[in-house]
Amino acid sequence: MTTVSSTNSAAAAAGMASSLGTKSIVETQEQFLTLLVTQLRNQDPMNPMDNAGITSQLAQLSTVSGIEKLNQTVLALTGQLDVSQSMQASNLIGRHVLVPGESIKLGETGVATPFGIDLMSNAASVKVEILDAAGNPVRTFDMGPQNVDIISMQWDGMTDAGTQAVAGKYALRVTALDSSGAGVAAEPLQYGQVQSVAYSAEGMKMDLGLSGRYALTDLRKVMN
Repeated sequence: MTTVSSTNSAAAAAGMASSLGTKSIVETQEQFLTLLVTQLRNQDPMNPMDNAGITSQLAQLSTVSGIEKLNQTVLALTGQLDVSQSMQASNLIGRHVLVPGESIKLGETGVATPFGIDLMSNAASVKVEILDAAGNPVRTFDMGPQNVDIISMQWDGMTDAGTQAVAGKYALRVTALDSSGAGVAAEPLQYGQVQSVAYSAEGMKMDLGLSGRYALTDLRKVMN
């Protein structure tokens, strides 16, 4: 006589749970019950499954079905959130934003692109430096104590010596310290204008033209 292990139907049910989306809940239940009936027909008559064992396996069936229903619900909600996010992201097209980055550009007219800092903890002192291509400070902003915030800034194109800086690309450096002189997390932010938004395998992306492509989670501030 063939004997079927008491774990066969439970293991099969777990396997079915791992292939969600390929079988419906009804199919899963039918196959589970078929395996359970086969197990009962072929069990060892000297060591039959007791009522507790049958109840346990039926409980596992309920768990498998519940997990599948939950996953289907989560997938439906995720789809709805993706659609909602796409519609909201389209409103960013044409807007000026701040995202993580160190780049700042000074035009021939002496007008520089906006920039900012993402200060992640309260700081006793904050210093922002604009650096030339060689890494030398051209302009320094001593901002004193600052609270946690996204701080927008603008450079008038003048150097610390009071002369007009040469047009071109510059970099930002932020130094933030607490009252004991320890470093405080602070991130430089660069400017960009949203040209378009698109959904990719990595999620929703903003195209900021020459400033590059950024995820929506990189958005720190909408300027206008």
